[in-house]
Amino acid sequence: MQDTHDTSKTEQDYQPQTVEAAAQQYWGAQHAYEVKEDPARPKFYCLSMLPYPSGALHMGHVRNYTIGDVISRYQRMQGKNVLQPMGWDAFGLPAENAAIKNKTAPAKWTYANIEHMRSQLKSLGYAIDWTREFATCRPEYYRWEQLMFTRLMKKGLAYRKNSVVNWDPVDQTVLANEQVVDGRGWRSGAVVEKREIPQWFLRITDYAQDLLDGLDTLPGWPDAVKTMQRNWIGRSEGLEIHFAVEGEAAPLTVFTTRPDTLMGVTFVSIAGEHPLALKAAQHNPQLAAFLDELKHGGVSEAELETQEKRGMATGLFAIHPVSGDKVPVWVANFVLMGYGTGAVMAVPGHDARDFEFAHKYGLPIRQVIAAGDETYDAAQWQEWYGDKTRADMRVINSGALDGRNYREAFDYLAAKLEAEDKGLRRVNWRLRDWGVSRQRYWGCPIPVIYCPKCDAVPVPEDQLPVVLPEDVAFSGVQSPIKADPEWRKCTCPQCGGPAERETDTFDTFMESSWYYARYTSPGADAQVDGRANYWLPVDQYIGGIEHAILHLLYFRFYHKLMRDAGLVQSNEPATNLLCQGMVIAETFYRDNADGSKDWINPADVEIQRDDKARVVGALLKADGQPVKIGGTEKMSKSKNNGVDPQAMVGKYGADTVRLFSMFAAPPEQSLEWNEAGVEGMARFLRRFWREVTTHAAQPNHPVADPAQLDAGQKALRRQLHETIQKVSDDFGRRHSFNTAIAALMELLNAVNKFADMSEQGRAVRHEALETMVLLLNPVVPHVSHHLWQVLGHAEAVLEDQPWPAVDESALVRDSLTLAVQVNGKLRGTIEVPANAGKEEAEALALAQPHVAAFLKDLAVRKVIVVPGKIVNIVAG
Repeated sequence: MQDTHDTSKTEQDYQPQTVEAAAQQYWGAQHAYEVKEDPARPKFYCLSMLPYPSGALHMGHVRNYTIGDVISRYQRMQGKNVLQPMGWDAFGLPAENAAIKNKTAPAKWTYANIEHMRSQLKSLGYAIDWTREFATCRPEYYRWEQLMFTRLMKKGLAYRKNSVVNWDPVDQTVLANEQVVDGRGWRSGAVVEKREIPQWFLRITDYAQDLLDGLDTLPGWPDAVKTMQRNWIGRSEGLEIHFAVEGEAAPLTVFTTRPDTLMGVTFVSIAGEHPLALKAAQHNPQLAAFLDELKHGGVSEAELETQEKRGMATGLFAIHPVSGDKVPVWVANFVLMGYGTGAVMAVPGHDARDFEFAHKYGLPIRQVIAAGDETYDAAQWQEWYGDKTRADMRVINSGALDGRNYREAFDYLAAKLEAEDKGLRRVNWRLRDWGVSRQRYWGCPIPVIYCPKCDAVPVPEDQLPVVLPEDVAFSGVQSPIKADPEWRKCTCPQCGGPAERETDTFDTFMESSWYYARYTSPGADAQVDGRANYWLPVDQYIGGIEHAILHLLYFRFYHKLMRDAGLVQSNEPATNLLCQGMVIAETFYRDNADGSKDWINPADVEIQRDDKARVVGALLKADGQPVKIGGTEKMSKSKNNGVDPQAMVGKYGADTVRLFSMFAAPPEQSLEWNEAGVEGMARFLRRFWREVTTHAAQPNHPVADPAQLDAGQKALRRQLHETIQKVSDDFGRRHSFNTAIAALMELLNAVNKFADMSEQGRAVRHEALETMVLLLNPVVPHVSHHLWQVLGHAEAVLEDQPWPAVDESALVRDSLTLAVQVNGKLRGTIEVPANAGKEEAEALALAQPHVAAFLKDLAVRKVIVVPGKIVNIVAG
């Protein structure tokens, strides 16, 4: 018999760089992944969230795009017409920061990065249709969102209003909430001001119910994402209540979801920007000074919740709409004009924030809710008050409301206040309209013209796109288009008079909210054309959980805008969503004299282990001195624990990196980077290569005849078809790539141990190895491309090969192995015919030598046979 494991030459033959270059060259020459619409075939649109062209891929990119590529290749082997495109989310603040640092223009930096990152993506062998590539910073892309915006203006769905924002007085720009750190601008360090400036908005609140209802039509989205979106949309039913104000013509309006606590109102809180506060401050210098203080600090909800509660009385009094009592009106730093009505009815007896405020300023606290026989303790109210549906909760100390539950009190007050024109039922939303204005340069210009006579006018459609100049001098202090009077200068399209262009640019979420649709219609002389309805909705969308709220909400909203504009027919942009986990790695550091840490890249560290392979320390390779081992954290520049994918590809090959990314953890969980694990995947690929090439060197490869197989041959073939069954389910339904790869590793071990060189033995081995090449193709396409040819196939594009089918007859077992327990403890196993009855299994179990020996001095009381699984003997 020939030794099938004498492989000194064939193992060395696996040269990843050579194999991968040849496969990629072939795919490119064949235009293998370019697709067109084909109504005769089922389509599959697989999309990973487009990357920001930061300059280099990181392992998070590799994991994300490998997941998408595995799914795409698998679906193509199912016979589907698969689209997997790629583009660049190219506008945004990082390009401005890099431009300042490198003394270049954002456009030049961005385009150079795109070139580099495209080559990196191609080196990983992704099955991408590169003919559809675009960068969102190009006018041929953003002209269409400008067109959509002008049409939304005409429909009233885009509008301009004053809004309170975080303003950096040094960088002269609006900051997002996350760019305010301890009350200062994240880049300039300047104390942030609250400033009211005109901003453009899209009426996403008009679609709040549609967005909420749509979540129920998305069973393929993770429940966690849908819950986060429901909470962000925040539908609440309540009453809008009007409090008259002494000396004022207009009432003060509040919204509450808990009108049952109305009689517990002891003051009303208003925002510092509220017209009543501003009016009161005109004759109150102390209040004016306090309102000026409130202009500093951020405007995020998180900051409002955690900051010290501060306020000041306005001297005004509101009239309680039921009791007629006068309640003071206070300015409070936790109330914002941009949320609701800018006024809140304060119930300190049953609200933690109001309680803290009232306690600080000596305002009354009144209990108006009781729960069963529990004694009211204002410090502990939240332990039981939060559940308004609690059966034993009743209103007290509230006159006509006493004894009513939440629903009864709600309905009573709604009827009463509506009859008296002091309130009405209303559905309110936590969701706020989408502010799309940014005062930065590197973004899509907002297509609006300001005329002294005609006000804000949309740029005429035949004048689009409004092109952002790219060859500019950029200092970062002021946007070049704001500083350039010639760029701003234009003519009013309505009256023909002198006018100026809008110098704000769009929030970059605008570009990423519709990019998926543009991929379907490359070159279209419209935002999308009829091809979109062939490809949409996206069948599988892939991206990080950190995008669960804003991007995915705007993504869904924009799709509904395009639907209502007649551009697409579907209601939702993506049917299925997979949120992959982070890539994490160990951190290493040394302490600096000033107390800071000097973070050291893992590649520069040598790990020390004891004789049991446990980590006991780490040394810096450069000097051999110890470094401290930090925690395992997300790869980041700040902790210097990133791993360069290109270095790994250069060392191990793209297929090995892809294989590790899919094997090390389920896709939704965090993946811990471990180079030892990468080396393990490289060893597996070399073993696989060795097994296939050695087998292929045999003179002929007969086809297995199931009727002629002996027990050993049947066992291997059964394991093969069980593996097909499992891998198909893991790839297609569960997206459990790690368990699929583990099953293929087990199959390779079985093939490796299978020494049968008979004709049927070689036939079964050939079927197993050929099938493994196909099953591994979605994960390691370069190796599979080469080995498929080694096995004698002329058809080189593996995705055109059908996915292996399960032979159900191969799964049928002639015999079964049953465990035998005595009094619940395993004492042996038996082999029984697959159709054995209870009596036969019982007899074989009792006769099994180890079991018989154990039962020698015991009396068998009962034998329980679980068919196909176990025989349990009860003895004593």
